[in-house]
Amino acid sequence: MNDDDLLVVSKSVLPDTFSKVLIAKKLISSGEVNSVGSACEKAGLSRSAYYKYKNSVFEYTERAGQVVAIHASLSDKAGILSGFMSVLYESGANILTVNQNIPIAGSAKVSVSFRTDTLTRSVSEIIEILRTLDGVTSIERVTGE
Repeated sequence: MNDDDLLVVSKSVLPDTFSKVLIAKKLISSGEVNSVGSACEKAGLSRSAYYKYKNSVFEYTERAGQVVAIHASLSDKAGILSGFMSVLYESGANILTVNQNIPIAGSAKVSVSFRTDTLTRSVSEIIEILRTLDGVTSIERVTGE
């Protein structure tokens, strides 16, 4: 889902199904229930509706403070990681973690997680910019919308 595809809409004008999906997601994430079926039953929601909308319905605060994780392979050359991190910094990413493995065969795996609430670009734009950097051989978004 691209950030351009998002809308902010009052719950009061939406069908109850969307609110019930949010209730089910909260029940699951809090550990109050141990299965999707139990969450749906408590929320008064069908499992098919939950699965249909679970990746599209978010609380505004959940969406605003989302954490995104990306994995990349970088060439083992001086300055590549620095340039990679500079793009994130310049895009307003609140970086939470950075993990870099020891380079093997001239390539190092890097994982970065960051919070999105201060971004000046969409996550999709950031990934596209990172993909074009010299020395970035692959990149994928692991978590986050």
